[in-house]
Amino acid sequence: MNQTPEEAAITKLAVASFAATADPRLREIVQGLVRHVHAFAQETGLTEREWLAGIQFLTATGQMCDGLVRQEYILLSDVIGLSMLVDAINHRSDSLVTESTVFGPFYIEGMPERVYGENMAFTPGEPALLTGRVTDAEGQPLADAVLDIWQTASNGMYSGQDQRQPDSNLRGRYRTDAQGRYAIRTILPVSYPIPTDGPVGQLLAATGRHPWRPAHLHFKIEAAGHRTLVTHLFNHDDPYLDSDAVFGVKDSLRIAYTSVPGNDPVAQPFGIDGAVLHAHYDFVLPPVTCS
Repeated sequence: MNQTPEEAAITKLAVASFAATADPRLREIVQGLVRHVHAFAQETGLTEREWLAGIQFLTATGQMCDGLVRQEYILLSDVIGLSMLVDAINHRSDSLVTESTVFGPFYIEGMPERVYGENMAFTPGEPALLTGRVTDAEGQPLADAVLDIWQTASNGMYSGQDQRQPDSNLRGRYRTDAQGRYAIRTILPVSYPIPTDGPVGQLLAATGRHPWRPAHLHFKIEAAGHRTLVTHLFNHDDPYLDSDAVFGVKDSLRIAYTSVPGNDPVAQPFGIDGAVLHAHYDFVLPPVTCS
């Protein structure tokens, strides 16, 4: 749709109104936002009715946020690919380290500290054991690195989201030993649908998209002198790997679980009864100086 002189003047005036913003980065962001939002309205020929529907959608999205577990705006950012775009922009030079992915809307701070190999699962599922190391880009172990982990239960829901689960179920903060090793006992992750009872679910339904995420574990890993890594580990054979509702899958983050008996050397130190599904993954963190 061709822009009239009056429409161009409105955009120019709105952009100029922020010219005196003292913070240059804030000025750049706000003026860029104004230009792109105006361009969107111009390109689509946005009607007054559609504009009002958009305002109502954003209002309802905010009303679904509870400040604790449910964050509908993060969910919206995820399903339109914005979260992964921001992730890609901010990790362009990290080719030698573990790839990052979306944070997601279900992280809870202050989960319990867990010892090496402790079981964080208090609900039923297939027993699983994840082991590996955390190192720097040169392969040197990072001792006392913190792995903050969360995942859904077998019903596809996170603690906090599902009031029937203990608050700390399938959540915990593990630390690496002097050799940078970690060990986590849990249950096998399952694929699950993102919440569809709010505006984001209505958007997916209206556009014919499914809400499913492939099975995964969430990680937030911190070590002194290194950038925090936010990532997932995905079950390598999940049917939703190629159509993740939030576009978060990366090939380097796929892991395969294999069944080992309880007396296997990898499982024996943890006193596991019977067979357990085991996977191994080594995380590599970038130094703080990486851009």
